[in-house]
Amino acid sequence: MNHVVYFADKSVAFTHQPSGAEGVFVISDDGSVSRSKVTKILETHKNLEVITSDPDAAYQRFSADFFYVEAAGGVVVRESGEWLMMRRWSRWDLPKGHVEPGESYEECAVREIKEETGVDGEIVRPLCDTLHAYFFPKTNRWELKRTYWFELRELEGGVAQPQKEEGIESVSWCDERQVAENYEGCYPTIRRVIGCMRNR
Repeated sequence: MNHVVYFADKSVAFTHQPSGAEGVFVISDDGSVSRSKVTKILETHKNLEVITSDPDAAYQRFSADFFYVEAAGGVVVRESGEWLMMRRWSRWDLPKGHVEPGESYEECAVREIKEETGVDGEIVRPLCDTLHAYFFPKTNRWELKRTYWFELRELEGGVAQPQKEEGIESVSWCDERQVAENYEGCYPTIRRVIGCMRNR
């Protein structure tokens, strides 16, 4: 199985063979590649592919250099077909957040969406999961976040409003044209979720 880890707008993929996309390739018999080597390469390149006979093992070794966290979020859809999106730190995004102890991924997605946007939703189906790596200054550590994404339908009663203390500037119901316009301004992880929504 291939694994893709995103560093904001950049990525490292662990795979059997090159994808053909533009980027840097590292061929490793045992799949060993350190976090420091990856981050150094990504300073000057957008994509890195680690070509190895065992992508699973290579990813496991790489991920051991991070503190692992889990999160969940999703796309809420109105009866009219509009999708709930938000602006966070001047980029289009989707609501998500860390899973709390004893909480299922579905419960987390519903709760975080409500907290961040004020909208109540009900799970319709799972979409995908994404991996996002980043340095978190507050804890002075590198974290690897796996986010589980869901499609939800809007429930009555919620009022869309941004959770300003989380850096959310605005919350919007977006039609198909608006989603397409927002797409390029999203992080790659969010573009992947949008792609899964479009393949219904």
